[in-house]
Amino acid sequence: MREFDLIVIGAGVAGLTAAMHAARAGLSVAVVERMGAGGQIAAAERIENFPGFPQGVSGAELGPLLHEQAEAAGAEFVLDTVEGIAVDGEWRVVNAASDPINAHAVIVAAGSALRSLGVPGEETFLGRGVSHCASCDGHFFSGQEVCVIGGGDSALDEALVLTEHAACVAIIHRGAAFDAQRVLIDRATKHDKIEIVASTGVEEIVGADSVVGVRLRDLTAGTIHERAVKGVFVYVGLEPNTAFLRGIVALDPAGHIETDIMMRTSVPGIFAAGDVRRHSVAQLAAAAGDGATAAVAAWRYLKERA
Repeated sequence: MREFDLIVIGAGVAGLTAAMHAARAGLSVAVVERMGAGGQIAAAERIENFPGFPQGVSGAELGPLLHEQAEAAGAEFVLDTVEGIAVDGEWRVVNAASDPINAHAVIVAAGSALRSLGVPGEETFLGRGVSHCASCDGHFFSGQEVCVIGGGDSALDEALVLTEHAACVAIIHRGAAFDAQRVLIDRATKHDKIEIVASTGVEEIVGADSVVGVRLRDLTAGTIHERAVKGVFVYVGLEPNTAFLRGIVALDPAGHIETDIMMRTSVPGIFAAGDVRRHSVAQLAAAAGDGATAAVAAWRYLKERA
């Protein structure tokens, strides 16, 4: 069984920042990631709120840069899926799909997955009109009408990306007002290709071989009607990737990891960083800060036990 001072689970902004800081502090570090560097940001067409990039940067650029920085500091990368963590005395055993790995400390930066709507037709038409990635699939809907479901930053960001391809983009939101950054709200409401459909819920995604429309409920009047669209892009929040931690560390009712200000969890030697933890503001700059804090906390924890 391979052994390290620290294992970082996840190669998003939080995880890569943690790995870089920990490796620079002299720890032997392994980063375990089931996909590629960057995590969720990899599919982001343009990131404008990360410090140091006044003209913005794509996720496809930022992820590899963070990966390169962590690797240059000495972090080792392991492509695998983490299935659980066990405590064995001073060791924290990360049980991966291939082989378990031992470490004296672990930082969980596993990120979150996009939450589903949970309505009829969503799973049926996934990949046939239903999507979670405008930059990946937007070009399939050139000159057609599409809708985006959600009212946060991701929903408005993706709606703006879709305007480069679609004839019309309807943003359908259950609330009366958006929860996004003001700059995104201003851009969306002023865009001539975007229509705002507020106080409206999605009852069903309808179609035959592919999506042909959505069945909507006006939450104020209670009436139901159908809207013809060819594409449905869903951004209704995030679910933390913490199923593998249940029964190991304390989680809140939504599955986020409970931490203190130094990213320490309920189990000594296990830390958490990024939007996987409770009270995260789910912003990239904050995720980087979490990663740095968790790395310092892990280094101190190991130093005290040396």
